Amino acid sequence: MKLSNSVAVLLCVSGMVLVGSSVSISQLVLDYPHLTGQAARYALAAAVLFALVRRFPGLLAGGTPPPGRPNRRELVVLTTLALTGMAGFNACILVALPHADPAVVGTFIGAAPLGLALLGPLTGGRRPALRLVAAAGIVVAGTALVQGSGRADATGIVASLGAFGGEIAFSLLAAAVLPRLGPVRVAAYACALAVPLLLLAAIPAGELARWRLPTPTEAAAFGYLAAMMTVIAFLAWFTGLRTLGVERAGVLVGVMPIATLFTAAVQAGRPPHLGQTAGVLVAAVGIAVGLSAGRRRRARPPAETVAVRAG
Repeated sequence: MKLSNSVAVLLCVSGMVLVGSSVSISQLVLDYPHLTGQAARYALAAAVLFALVRRFPGLLAGGTPPPGRPNRRELVVLTTLALTGMAGFNACILVALPHADPAVVGTFIGAAPLGLALLGPLTGGRRPALRLVAAAGIVVAGTALVQGSGRADATGIVASLGAFGGEIAFSLLAAAVLPRLGPVRVAAYACALAVPLLLLAAIPAGELARWRLPTPTEAAAFGYLAAMMTVIAFLAWFTGLRTLGVERAGVLVGVMPIATLFTAAVQAGRPPHLGQTAGVLVAAVGIAVGLSAGRRRRARPPAETVAVRAG
């Protein structure tokens, strides 16, 4: 059964809230080799997702017959997704953080809604919708206020740009294979393909020499990140993305830094400062504008609507 747009929005928001609120859990594994730890997280998630594929082959299939394995084109897309949007994204974060404040890295990643609003339609041979681009720009401005400002050298900026590209590639490439494979298979294959890529990247990073068994706290954190930040968040995001399309769903990426901010404020026991609160309000306005733009597009004549969906 095809999801309603309101349910799809709720799923995308839920996925971004899970990712944003899980940042505090990620603090528990900062002392563990980063790329190796991410490989372990994705391996755990892939095991769960493939178990779901075997047990419930039609789960989230959207009423279409469950597909078999990915074909050659889909495998190339999924491998590229794992390379850029997962392994590459994590590697860029690892390179950026010693050279840039987290706020700077977060601001670059927070610009993803604007990139998706522009590139999503262009990859489908359509013009970007001006209202959606404007909405994405408002969300980016709000995200910048939430993240604040900080220092960064040239290496930090380049690596942050790489993380920005990885964040965009994650949704763009997933959208290309979601219609046939469905959210569960896309998430399962992407996670499985990311594992060897991350382990290969860990070799030049010198992580093999620092490998160790995780502590009980780290193991519990990796389990939580695999279950909530990967399995559930990926399924929620991919399911909503398939219905909303890249540019509309992309605006909702702005929910992620908001969720991170509120989680940090709850943990600290104090409200966010005025600039961050203003950023949340600005981002919320942008998200509302983006969603209203989607409603206007659905009011077009049927032939034009079909052309938009085909993209």
